[in-house]
Amino acid sequence: MIDIQVTNLSIEFEVGRKILDGLSFQVDQGERVGLLGRNGAGKTTLFKILTGELLPDEGEARTAPGKGVGLISQIPVYPPEYTVEDVLNTAFDHLRAMEREMAELAEKMGEGDKAALSRYDTLTALYERQGGYQTEIDLNKVCNGLDIPLAMRSQLFTELSGGEKTRVNLARLILRETEILLLDEPTNHLDLHATEWLEEYLSHYKGTVLAISHDRWFLDKVVQRCVEIHDGKAELYSGNYSFYVEEKERRYLEKLKQYEKEQAKIEQLQAAAEQMRLWAFKGNDKQYRRAINMERRIERMRTTDRPTKEKKLTMGFGEREFRGDEVLTVKGLSMGFEGRTLFENVDLEVAGGERIALLGDNGTGKSTFVKILLGEVEPTGGKLRFGPTVKIGYLPQLVTFDHPERNLVDTLLWDLNCTPQEARDRLAAFNFRGEDVFKEVRDLSGGERSRLKLCELMAQKINLLILDEPTNHLDVDSRDWIEAAVDEYEGNLLFVSHDRYFINQFAGRVWMLENREITDFKGTYQEFLDFRERQKVYAKSGTPLPAKEEPKKDKPKRPGGTKELEKQVLAAERAVAKAEEKQYELSQRAQEVADNYLELQKVFEEQHALEEEIAHLYTVWETLAAELEEMRA
Repeated sequence: MIDIQVTNLSIEFEVGRKILDGLSFQVDQGERVGLLGRNGAGKTTLFKILTGELLPDEGEARTAPGKGVGLISQIPVYPPEYTVEDVLNTAFDHLRAMEREMAELAEKMGEGDKAALSRYDTLTALYERQGGYQTEIDLNKVCNGLDIPLAMRSQLFTELSGGEKTRVNLARLILRETEILLLDEPTNHLDLHATEWLEEYLSHYKGTVLAISHDRWFLDKVVQRCVEIHDGKAELYSGNYSFYVEEKERRYLEKLKQYEKEQAKIEQLQAAAEQMRLWAFKGNDKQYRRAINMERRIERMRTTDRPTKEKKLTMGFGEREFRGDEVLTVKGLSMGFEGRTLFENVDLEVAGGERIALLGDNGTGKSTFVKILLGEVEPTGGKLRFGPTVKIGYLPQLVTFDHPERNLVDTLLWDLNCTPQEARDRLAAFNFRGEDVFKEVRDLSGGERSRLKLCELMAQKINLLILDEPTNHLDVDSRDWIEAAVDEYEGNLLFVSHDRYFINQFAGRVWMLENREITDFKGTYQEFLDFRERQKVYAKSGTPLPAKEEPKKDKPKRPGGTKELEKQVLAAERAVAKAEEKQYELSQRAQEVADNYLELQKVFEEQHALEEEIAHLYTVWETLAAELEEMRA
């Protein structure tokens, strides 16, 4: 059975610019599908059409009749006196209606109404089947999973932040057991704990899910297939996000191969047509007609456009040389306010080259910890010290500019003291092109402001980069090129993020802020997750985690990181190649002096010494290559 049907859907908001242009796909009952596409591709527009908020110019988008549809991005308006508890209980309105009818039927049964008895029995069975007797249990379970504590449940709904309202609305829809869920960035306002709970819930959800998300880890965990909106049309992929990435690249290469083959054939025919025209110029009308026919054939062959890719970031961080091993020392650091302690007695040491993820639930103090490092907030206790050559670069979660009335070019001219051409080149590297560079900063979206700030940040020479939710508000393509820039960066990295794909890619050390302390785990994010799972197993058994299962210590990092090691491997390869060239020259020399015993003996001695040198060079190269492979693993 089809739950969502989209057929030849088209809509445009500006004349000549269609957002959706013949979009067609379907989602069957019980499927979990990811809806992908760049910001502005039309994903949210499709959701608004599905819910009736917008009407398309052509085609239709509909859901299965009689099935309840829940949209996360839309938060209903409730009476101003409604608490969070009242909003959550609206999920049980149908059960409350049953309870009222059952009470009325009970009165009629007391008067001997047999029809009322039959209806009461039917209604009681339906009430039990729909969970009427365990609403309180379900309510507590969902609230615990989505981090909606009792204190919040007693608050007025109107007093909540946008993120908190989104979380409550998500809980309401889950409790209502909506049959079709439309999720528009459902993890944006959830911490890691709540996101993991939602993933577990959706993996067992019996209904149909269509999810817009830039959270690649979430997509991998939840969706079974992907629909990408590209140029207003649907491209279908029969797998999760990782499958989509591989299959998209395969299709690109296949189309590029087809295009290049077609172009080679066209060039061949064009050359032949030109030759025929040359012969026709000498009076051969038959060759002229053949040339015309061949040129028509060439035009018919031009069916494949050159495939394109999202342009990758072509600019890296201007890194400052780091001297010494000490980057940051934290001793007995404590912080609290208004009678609440965020963390206390924190001791940490950071050496050169480390990449650290600062994790924790919302409200545990991650952003406050970062502000202490930046000198924006004074701790209530303890101290910290940076190395003498440390230069910090910081990308905040909410990006602001001192002069939002300036356009992008003027902003770079003032902030970076560069030439207009340098400003244009730098903006182009960050996908700000054409008339976009003359937009005023205040007119940019949140993601565009983050991009502009990163554009400025990369011009500075830094060796400690601090990022606060760097991938928020960015589409998948934008996240890819930011990650490419971070991957090239060889200095120290400290970042706060809920993007587990980003965390898993870059974290070589994890600081988990919880229970007013920081757990310092030296290992990757996946190793940290494995460690936490083992902790749970041992906690259930009542035995302590064995010493051998404790967080492993990092090996000392090679100065300069992967990039420097790659240079050393290439240098070793060149040394081997140069020695082998000399070996070949000696073998040629040996043939030339074969009749001169004394000269030949000298050549043999040089060859013997060179063979030992080559063996040593190979050993060096193999050692460096193995170390590089281990660092990349």
